[in-house]
Amino acid sequence: MKNFLYLFLIGILFTSCDDEVNKKQNLSNSSGRLNNLSIIVDNNLWEGEIGEVLRENLASPVDGLPQQEPLFSMNQIPPKAFSGFVQNNRTFLKVGQSKAPQFEVVKDTFAKPQTGIFVSGPSKEAIIETLNAHNDEIIKSFKDTEIKEQQRRISKSLKADKLLEENLGVSLKFPTAYRYAKTDEDFFWIRKDIPNGSMEILVYEVPFRVIDKDTNVIGNIIKMRDSIGKERVPGPTEGSFLITEEAYAPYLFTSKIDGKFAYETRGTWEVKNAFMAGPFINYAVKDEKNNRYVILEGFVFRPSATKRDNIFELEAILKSAKLK
Repeated sequence: MKNFLYLFLIGILFTSCDDEVNKKQNLSNSSGRLNNLSIIVDNNLWEGEIGEVLRENLASPVDGLPQQEPLFSMNQIPPKAFSGFVQNNRTFLKVGQSKAPQFEVVKDTFAKPQTGIFVSGPSKEAIIETLNAHNDEIIKSFKDTEIKEQQRRISKSLKADKLLEENLGVSLKFPTAYRYAKTDEDFFWIRKDIPNGSMEILVYEVPFRVIDKDTNVIGNIIKMRDSIGKERVPGPTEGSFLITEEAYAPYLFTSKIDGKFAYETRGTWEVKNAFMAGPFINYAVKDEKNNRYVILEGFVFRPSATKRDNIFELEAILKSAKLK
């Protein structure tokens, strides 16, 4: 009898697992614009303090852009309307009432790939406290999802990176819409033309001492960028060249590229002796194996237009780097 009961329970377990696998396999493909969140919350909560906190946390300005642009664009959806194709959005945050504070990150619930986050509590104050306490995790979960989606889209049509790999030992996944503007042995400049502007990628290497010579890391990165800009990135007129904008110090963070420590710098660039400027993102990847920093930089020139999605595309490309 005990053996029969044991086998019965095992059978239920495997049946449940099979049902879950089948459910995942039958999910629709997720959809939605990049960096666009579905916020499922009652209208009265959205229009009150909870909505203010959500907007303050998730629509805060992106660091390093020359004008204010939100981290995520948000579409508020009442819970009753969250059904059918509306559930297929790649990212969603659902806020509601519960007896105790709850926070949960879920994957592939209604579509795939999909990241959903459920936040609830017994009161407005409890919900706000939970939102604030988990804000960094919420942002990271959604941003990681969007980076992966951007990289998936890029991977559909890749430009050959053999030159990069042979000369600098760097593999980089970028689309065929980009072209090589300069291919020196130790310096690569890759460009994509866009309406009324361009998107640029620089890849080069520097010795450890360039960045690690003292504790002023951000100052050393600025000097490095300005030196490379003067030597390698000329502007549109004679005597003009790329520099870090002098009026504002860039933001400095730590990150990881290909599992390796990296300094992440975000700020604005300008052209010395010319009227050109825009945002940049720079990764100085510490390559212990080869005693160097690999510098991966992307910058955008798109005057009088939004640039969040352009710099995000460059971020996704740079984060695809692999060091040999």
